[in-house]
Amino acid sequence: MKELFNEKESNVRSYCRKYNTVFSKAKGSLLFDTDGRQYIDFFSGAGALNYGHNPPHIKEKIIQYLKDDNIIHALDFHTKAKYDFIKKFYSVILEPRQLDYKIMFTGPTGTNAVEAALKLARKVTKRQTVLAFAGAFHGMSLGSLAVTTDKVSREGAGVSLNDVIFIPFESGGGYKIDSLDYFEHLLQDDHSGIQKPAAVIFETIQAEGGVNVASMSWLRRLKGICKRNGILLICDDIQVGVGVQVRFSLLRSMTLNRRWSFCPNHFQDMAFPCRFYFLNHSSMCGSPLNTTERLEEINWLLLAQPRL
Repeated sequence: MKELFNEKESNVRSYCRKYNTVFSKAKGSLLFDTDGRQYIDFFSGAGALNYGHNPPHIKEKIIQYLKDDNIIHALDFHTKAKYDFIKKFYSVILEPRQLDYKIMFTGPTGTNAVEAALKLARKVTKRQTVLAFAGAFHGMSLGSLAVTTDKVSREGAGVSLNDVIFIPFESGGGYKIDSLDYFEHLLQDDHSGIQKPAAVIFETIQAEGGVNVASMSWLRRLKGICKRNGILLICDDIQVGVGVQVRFSLLRSMTLNRRWSFCPNHFQDMAFPCRFYFLNHSSMCGSPLNTTERLEEINWLLLAQPRL
């Protein structure tokens, strides 16, 4: 079976090169290969499977949704499923926090959300440069790859990856400087050679660059620097899941998900947008069905996190 993949599948492959196993079934936290061996799935779709594989409460909803001949692909047309999601998201998540956001439904991957955030930041500020951190991973499309640091991924672009400044993250890498002191120096010194960036993009917990965890004091200081200097702040929280590190309610910012995103109505007046990935791919086949069903749980998880 493995020979077919090697002979017929493109060389553009990643995880299967490291885990040369053919999986056939999955349930909860477990994967099963074609020989019946059982594996505990710590990978979990790079953090996308917050409810595990084939959770019964989601699977039942999907099956019923299909049985009722509901829409599973509608581009950006209005649908009943989208209506139900927007209405419930406002009532459960946004209105209790007095957040006046509009929602954008992006593509199904993390890099779609990153690309949208970068484009919006540049459009609003009329500036091009973005500041990112050493050890970052934000996606494999060109804009996201430009703010990603690992050498192998960047070499795959085949073109120059420009308009990005990199500085050390708070933890990891063994750097002996205070990264935010250095950031402030770049902004204040008129001989730094650096134009004020449109945005800063960061992860609360870096995953690809090593498990590097940002402290709340560092995050608050980063937010303050961006706010004082009119720089937009993009928080990429996709790989570590449902607001693991900080509560989003007071970020009052542009927020994105692998399938949908939202930002303030008066975005131009905001000092710092941000992006948070609340759930996963579970907006099945373009429908926000499952996300709508779990919004109360998402709200509870967000309330449990410290505020930035």
